[in-house]
Amino acid sequence: MTFRQVLRAAAWLTAAAALPARAADGPDAAVPKRPNILLAIADDWGYGHAGAYGCPWVKTPAFDRIAKDGLLFTRAYTPNAKCAPSRACILTGRNSWQLGAACNHVPYFPPEYKTWAEALAENGWHAGMTCKGWAPGVAKDAAGKPRRMAGTPFDQRTAPPPASGISNNDYAANFDAFLDAAPQDAPWCFWYGAAEPHRGYEYGSGAAKGGKRISDIDRVPGYWPDNEVVRNDLLDYALEVEHVDRHLGRMLASLERRGLLDNTLVVATSDHGMPFPRCKGQAYDGSNRVPLAMMWRRGIRSPGRTIDDYVSLIDLAPTFLELAGLAWEQTGLAPATGRSLVEIFRSDRGGRVVAARDHVLIGKERHDVGRPNDWGYPIRALVREGLIYVRNYEPSRWPAGNPETGYLNCDGGATKTEILNARRKDPNDRHWALCFGRRPAEELYDLTTDPDCLTNLAGSASHEEIRKALERQMTDELKAQGDPRMEGRGDVFEKQPYANEGQRGFYEKFMRGEKVKAGWVNESDFEKGPVD
Repeated sequence: MTFRQVLRAAAWLTAAAALPARAADGPDAAVPKRPNILLAIADDWGYGHAGAYGCPWVKTPAFDRIAKDGLLFTRAYTPNAKCAPSRACILTGRNSWQLGAACNHVPYFPPEYKTWAEALAENGWHAGMTCKGWAPGVAKDAAGKPRRMAGTPFDQRTAPPPASGISNNDYAANFDAFLDAAPQDAPWCFWYGAAEPHRGYEYGSGAAKGGKRISDIDRVPGYWPDNEVVRNDLLDYALEVEHVDRHLGRMLASLERRGLLDNTLVVATSDHGMPFPRCKGQAYDGSNRVPLAMMWRRGIRSPGRTIDDYVSLIDLAPTFLELAGLAWEQTGLAPATGRSLVEIFRSDRGGRVVAARDHVLIGKERHDVGRPNDWGYPIRALVREGLIYVRNYEPSRWPAGNPETGYLNCDGGATKTEILNARRKDPNDRHWALCFGRRPAEELYDLTTDPDCLTNLAGSASHEEIRKALERQMTDELKAQGDPRMEGRGDVFEKQPYANEGQRGFYEKFMRGEKVKAGWVNESDFEKGPVD
């Protein structure tokens, strides 16, 4: 789509998005009701890193099977590229700026926002999970009782991990324990929340234990140096993605043995982009775009389709509840912003299926601490028809966290260390500027020609009209969704306390010389002198 076509389309977008779903092609009676649900969600798995997407250096036969026997989505996004807020969006069907304190990372989750897993459990479903559900943070109900946000935990079974950075949770065995405990006639939902490929990694494990070679990698993004260190870091990440996929394959095999696979909706995705600089914790295509495949043998028509519609992870909650036969208004969940994907299930078409699905909104508030006053780095962005418009509301702040406190909103690892050391040798290092330097108030990128978001078009006179159109559309939709920041009330997010009391006020404690633990970064990440 050209810039002019986007401009012409922008005027009617809000109305089109509100249109009712198109009737399914063919008789709806052929679509069974109430499948079981298996949601497999990796921790920090970036878009494109699967065989089904043509990636040569990450082997994912289970994910590929789901895509082949179901649907493969090419434009799926999380609204917020950090663990806790992304998972809050998935569980509630609402964008993070609609969730109060839960827009932040490590929050006190507001008790008024129920999750779809809680609603299903209240309605007779056997709801379970393993490893990482909604986290990190504190979630208690109005009476102060801990909530089971994603289901009852099944974590007892363990197995030796293939590398030191990998959890010993035997995910597939715990899924079997869950199935063994399921009542005979009750529907069930299970949240497979892997801990991988979250850092840390065992450096060199991708090559030494996975048999991978750095030459396997077909492309390194332009915001990192292309060298042996970075490529080995990517191979270590790939090893962990493959670990998640192996357990998913075991789960599919178990369902097949039990005769449950045909009427189970299997969803495989990630909470956000990979744990590398400029990805996780930011608001670019590499931050928020995620892998997504779905399989339901009895309910998805014309399997093997590739879907190019823009979808958001907030669409999962209304999808699950519709298939469960529950009216949203009867569940006790706050009104959903997401839209059910069942229309796509019942279509025969691939490519673009629903015309109104031509954009997504993304953004963030506070992720990790490390700035003065525990401030965040607020962003809102619109991804539409191959373009991304980004609005940075506090451009004087450091987007990945303050240098003197270790750039805390970027997990420590080999690639981060490589880039930080490069700047220490050359203050004008380009990769450091892209990953850690301050940013302008507005950014605009053409993802069709610049997928890494390297060339900012926001200041280009030839793109001024499209910049205004995208900014106007984004602002209008955020206002309609009740985003406090659009009303000048960003303090709604800024004033929320960080739920880890020991790390609250991190910047002030650190600058006073107190020892404050930040186990997700390396000691070498902390700058000893000014970087301005």
